[in-house]
Formats: sequence, C-alpha cells, structure tokens
Amino acid sequence: MTNGDYQMYWQEAMRQIREEVGENEFSFWFSQMEYIGATDTEIGLSFPSSFYRDMVKSRYKTRIENKLKTIMGKAVSLSFEIMTRPPVRTPPVSDTMRMPLAPDTHSVPSAPSTIERRPPQLMPQIAAVKQPHSQLRGDYTFERYVIGENNNFAANAAKAISLNPGTTKYNPFLIYGGVGLGKTHLMQAIGNYIHWHNDCKIIYISAESFLNEFVDCIQKNSMPAFRNKYRFIDVLLIDDIQFLQDKAGIQNELFYIFNALYDTKKQIVFTCDRPVSELKQFSDRLRSRVGLGLTVDLQPPNYETRYAILKAKLQEHSVVIPEEVISLVAQSVATNIRDLEGALTTLVGYAELVGKPITIAVARQQLKGVLASPAPVSTPHAPVELVIQAVSACFSFSPDELRGAKRSRKIVEARQIAMYLTKEITEYTNTEIGQIFGGREHSTVMHACQRVEEQLRSNPQLEASIEKIKTDIAMNVAG
Repeated sequence: MTNGDYQMYWQEAMRQIREEVGENEFSFWFSQMEYIGATDTEIGLSFPSSFYRDMVKSRYKTRIENKLKTIMGKAVSLSFEIMTRPPVRTPPVSDTMRMPLAPDTHSVPSAPSTIERRPPQLMPQIAAVKQPHSQLRGDYTFERYVIGENNNFAANAAKAISLNPGTTKYNPFLIYGGVGLGKTHLMQAIGNYIHWHNDCKIIYISAESFLNEFVDCIQKNSMPAFRNKYRFIDVLLIDDIQFLQDKAGIQNELFYIFNALYDTKKQIVFTCDRPVSELKQFSDRLRSRVGLGLTVDLQPPNYETRYAILKAKLQEHSVVIPEEVISLVAQSVATNIRDLEGALTTLVGYAELVGKPITIAVARQQLKGVLASPAPVSTPHAPVELVIQAVSACFSFSPDELRGAKRSRKIVEARQIAMYLTKEITEYTNTEIGQIFGGREHSTVMHACQRVEEQLRSNPQLEASIEKIKTDIAMNVAG
C-alpha cells in the first residue's frame, strides 16, 4: 500500500468524521491538524501547538483509529508531533469525495520506511487559542454522553440550553436524580459547549465549595467581592444544591444572586439528588425560584443504554472484551452509571495488568461482589424494613410482593400503605422510597400517599389498621 493510498484513506476518514461531529467542531479541531505521511503501520500528524496536539489526542485519537480501521480493513496507529514548519497540505476534504473502489497503486510512489519530512519553512503566526475551562472536565461533553430512554429528554433540553443560554424558557434548569446517573456530566457538558462556542463568563462550582467560599468571605469581611464574582457572569452551574439544606445564610445569598442573573437573562443550572419540593429546610422563596424553569429527572439507565455505555467506554481502551461479557455486566449492574463504569474499569485493569483475556468465568470471579446480588438499600434514618415487614404481616403478602411488579388491586393497596407509612415514619424522600419499592418513580409514591390520605378521611377501618401497624413497628423498634 502506497503513501497515496494512505492519503486517500485519510481523506475519506476525515470526510466521515466531519459528517458525524458537525462543521463547527470539525473546523475548530481538525483544521489545525496536518497529514504528513505514513508507514505501513503508522500515520503521522502534525499540529501547530502542544495544546491542539494534546486535545485532539485525548478527544479523538481512538475515534480516528477506529474509523481508519473500518475503512482500510486493518489497524494503523497515529503519531503526533508539533509543527516546527508547515507541512505540504493535502487536498481539502470535499463533501463529494468518496473512496475509490480500486485505488491506482501505480500513480503514486511507494511510501518510505519512515514518515516523510518536509523542507523547513517559516512557521506562520498562530492566533491566540482559547484554553479549556479551568473548572470543567474536558471529557464531560455531549459527544461522550450516551443517551437512552432514561435521559433523552434531559439531554435534548441541555443541548437546547447550550445553543441559546439564558434566552430559552428552560431557565433555570434543574437536573435531579440519584447518585451516579450523570447529572454532573450533563451539567458540565452544557458549560463546555457554551465555553467553546461563545465568549461567556462561566462559573461551575459544587454547593459545598460555594458554601465554603461564602463562609471564608464572611470571615475575611470580603462579601462585596463574593457578590460581584457571582452576579456579573453569564452562566452559573451549581452542583448538588441539596447540600445547602438548613443553611439559611447561603440560601439567602443565593436568592439574591439568582435574581440578579435571572433578571439579566443569564443561564442558571442546578443539580440535586431529589426534586426541589423534597428539599428540607430550604427557603420557600428560593425553592420557588429554582422551580421557575425546567426540571428534568434522570432515571437509572435500562439494559440497552447500559450496554451502549459500556461499548462507548471500551473505545477508550485497547482491551478487547467479548460481547457476552459486556452483556453480562450490562444485565447485572443496574444501579447507576458510576457502578457500571467501575465494573468495566475492574475488568480492563485485570486484562492490562495480568495480561489474560476476559472471559465469562474471569468476569464472574473479578466482579463477584457486584454480580452476586444488587446492593442493599441503605437505611440511614429509620428501619424501613420493619415498615415493610409489618405491612406484609397485616395484609398477608410477602415483602418481595410489596416491592415487586404485581398489580392486583389488593397488592397495590398494601403497597400504597407501605409507601405512605415509609414516608410518614422514616426520613426518606419520595425518590428514595420509589427506589425501595421496585425502582418506581417519585410521582408514584406521591400518588400513593395522597390516595391513602384521602381514604383515611372516610375509612375508620383503614385508620385502625394503620394505627395497629404503627404500634407493631414501635414495639419492634423498642425490642
């Protein structure tokens, strides 16, 4: 295969990637990259600066190599170097360019044994390049965010916000859901997109760091600087606002910051582990502000999405994992994305460090703690299991039936009572209760509680049954 062949394959790969990533992203990153030659196993690329080299290498190296492998039918690696002189440019990739069915191997001289070097020339002046945002992770982008049924609405809303920050009806934007479901990734993807495509001042901060900075400014008597920092920006991203519960001082300050930004059409994005209505000791006026715009709920991914996440993450590694192992992990690890990626990291680490292939047997051995059974629901506040057991005994159903999917009228009524008592007796939120009872949505729990409350007003027998269950629970706790 000649260097001319490699050049044609390279041009076709670039054409396809440009269609996939879009003109803006392609122009920003790939226009600075130059093809400088090839050997049998390597294609050489040159960049005007270490910034472009490192960013393209981290973002696109695997994608480019996979695309070339698909087109060429064999694997080639990429080498990256800094341009000390401009290489001879290859013809631009046109929209109509296509791979020839049979390249003319006689019209181009054979490739040398080493990558071609070009005559030294003066390097042109390079315009100042925007640097990555210091507070945002470079890999938290929309391109790396796998979309499924559980997050499709949230992802589309986030993209709409990124295109027109502050000007849409999705302001403020609240993303809520359990641990490890991708809230921070989606929030930072908004920030990264706005950063690269707009001249905006963006602040991303966790609620805990926000509080610590607030306290530090009070101690140093520098509150004017704190207020100026947050009231004169274009985009504010605050992660995990549930951390601000029962902290009246910072809630009050956030209220005024919110008003200043909202009134000037600046974009505000929050994440939380629950709906804002379930935040405890959270000021009503701030709660109403947070709920002004769009609120989206991230649910645990289904099997198909988990499988797609694993396949996407595998592209970042050179390890080959069989399809049946990927399927096993996707079926078994259903808690959240973080646990899913942790299981994959364990298998990749084993393959790289031990040097053995990953089989079903190896996967079961290395992930035995994960695959054996789902993680038990934690009970940090109150004995929720006692509630379930007491309701089960009262209505002659097993605990598994209360948590399960059966929809007969009597089981549904008992399940609703169990949800109602769990909400009343424990400190769990509706979202957490829904997870306990078979992964149901928080709206299902809200409906169950409302239904039981309505029945209690006109059904003395139900009231007596619930009081008896409460007594049984209290006796078991005391014992």
